[in-house]
Amino acid sequence: MKFKSFFIKKETELNWAKLMDLVQPNDSLLLLMYGSPDPDAIASAMALRELLQRTRGLAKCSFASTEPLNRQQNYEFIFSMRLNIQSINQVDLSAYQLIALIDAQPSFLGGPLSFLQPHIVFDHHPREGKWKAMLEDIRPNYGALSSIMTEYLLCANIKIPRSLHTALLYGIKTDTDNFDRDTIAEDINAYTYHTKYANMPLIRRIELNQTPDRFLKYFDHAFHHVNNFRGRRICYLGKVESPDVCVQVADFFLRLIGTYYVVIAGIVEDKLIITFRGDGYRQDCGALAQNAFGSFGSGGGHKGAARMEIPLNVLKKQLGDNLAQHIVDRFLIENLKSGQKSKQGKNDSATKGDNNS
Repeated sequence: MKFKSFFIKKETELNWAKLMDLVQPNDSLLLLMYGSPDPDAIASAMALRELLQRTRGLAKCSFASTEPLNRQQNYEFIFSMRLNIQSINQVDLSAYQLIALIDAQPSFLGGPLSFLQPHIVFDHHPREGKWKAMLEDIRPNYGALSSIMTEYLLCANIKIPRSLHTALLYGIKTDTDNFDRDTIAEDINAYTYHTKYANMPLIRRIELNQTPDRFLKYFDHAFHHVNNFRGRRICYLGKVESPDVCVQVADFFLRLIGTYYVVIAGIVEDKLIITFRGDGYRQDCGALAQNAFGSFGSGGGHKGAARMEIPLNVLKKQLGDNLAQHIVDRFLIENLKSGQKSKQGKNDSATKGDNNS
């Protein structure tokens, strides 16, 4: 009981009570994940389903995402969890009384989904934009949403299936990058709790299935075109098949000796996806992403990882329809320099204010 009570914050207890008032027996619920869902989002959605199925007896509960799965590891993961995640375009929203947005915020939803107003929002990214929900729990200090959902499961005092222990542990593991990214004690405690019950051999098997052969051409392109400025590696990959390409290339280059942050960009359909990876020590990726590209698109992140999305029509307007390698690289580099200067200016102002106080 001592270990259990350690997890449960007053914030969790209050929101759990609100959730129980909001969701009624036999309600129908859509669990919506933004982008191509990652293990943390999937595990958190599984946790919310388990919570409400066990306590409210939902009549219907479905998983959906705004983009299809595109990472081999995530295919392995959802196959192992026996999940069916539909595309939001194939879902009849009117068939659900409640919509929960998981690991994202309504301000992230643009274009055809800008009208959507979820009833429930769970996220661990900094709050962005003006929006309201009947229930929201946003905790940007947490490294993984799975850690927050673990608190809810313990608050509800229900027996957690082994598959959900496994999913939540994997969600924490991936979103904190094995605790190399922003992490607090609650993330570590949640991870430790799940290790007692999770299927660790299954997680190891999933982790071994990572990079498809067809991705090798992107690594080759980055090797020949990356710009290196004293440990800052920046590269535009051109058109890529999915945002995961940028993620995998960025993760790889961050491991190179002397590298402290990486910015990899690629065009996916009608957007420029910009992925940031850093050591979390010398550079705040989330702040840099907003300072450098916040005026062109949307996104966010933490010290060690971030992502921005710029509509292709906005990018073309900025670059005069020229998306050549050197043109986009220059766009990235110049705005990153401006973003760093903006951040430095804010830091200097804050320091000056502290000295005058």
